[in-house]
Amino acid sequence: MKLRGRLQAWFESRIAPRDTVTLTQRSVYILPTRPGWMMAVTLLVLLIASINYQLNLGYALTFLLAGCAVVGMHVCHGTLRGLTMHLVAPDAQFMGASVPFCIQLSSRKRSVRYGIGMAVWGTEHWSWTDVPSQGSSKVQLSFKATRRGLQRLPTLTAETRFPLGTFRVWTIWRPAAQVLVYPAPEPHPPPLPPGLPSPGSALSSAQSPSTDWDGVRPYRRGDPLKSIVWKKAAKTDNLVSRDTQHAQQSELWLDLSRTGYAAGGNTGQSPLEAQLSRLCAWVLLADKQGTRYGLRLGALEIGPDLGEAHKRACLQALARYGEAA
Repeated sequence: MKLRGRLQAWFESRIAPRDTVTLTQRSVYILPTRPGWMMAVTLLVLLIASINYQLNLGYALTFLLAGCAVVGMHVCHGTLRGLTMHLVAPDAQFMGASVPFCIQLSSRKRSVRYGIGMAVWGTEHWSWTDVPSQGSSKVQLSFKATRRGLQRLPTLTAETRFPLGTFRVWTIWRPAAQVLVYPAPEPHPPPLPPGLPSPGSALSSAQSPSTDWDGVRPYRRGDPLKSIVWKKAAKTDNLVSRDTQHAQQSELWLDLSRTGYAAGGNTGQSPLEAQLSRLCAWVLLADKQGTRYGLRLGALEIGPDLGEAHKRACLQALARYGEAA
């Protein structure tokens, strides 16, 4: 298995990564399948029997089947040759989840390309499609992200055995696109940490840690609609508004040094990964509650804000934390 892995790594290193590739004679390979070898043995037996018994019909049958095999080999090779494959860049995903991505297959050929399968190289999960005449089709693939950070998509393979199944034509493709993998959020995180007094506020340090961060209050008549936290109201069936006075006095900071993670926890993760996992869960929780929050990762600081762009920036910072090291 080690030798096979080394050969596979050496072969991959010889393929230039590209997101769009058109298959040519030099990038398509062909070999007989097991049924193809059985057919070759059958033709050999028929030929020997025809020679021994001088059977003219035996010669005709042998060469007819051999001609069909040769034509099938040409058609099989032409099914992949000239096909254009284009990768649609995937969206960011969380570690441990499947990362789906799409491959677009395009053909300028005037005939339909039947029975084209694609898979992640080394796996047995195939997706099959037919490419119409001078048209295109899409294939959905996925792989499991086992680590966080920016990483390349795995090597892909495409193959076909159309029309007789006696030959296998395949190609190997290395996409150049990368996907960002966020840390896996902690399944059952503790409540959000208490807010910190903002600079110049009158909020006492003794009062802040005693209450968990809430940032909302019951709805009062005359509160503007934009201040209502609709996500929280949908859960509790009670209208609540953002407490602007409390928000000015206290700020919610999600700090790597204040996660409260116990190093002896049985999470199967390193302490750093467990801390990032908790921060990821807190980012999602704060965004869901409509709470302004900021993120501190050592020297990196993202100021308190709201919205999808802010959440994405925080998740990206968590995903790439310590990447240079």
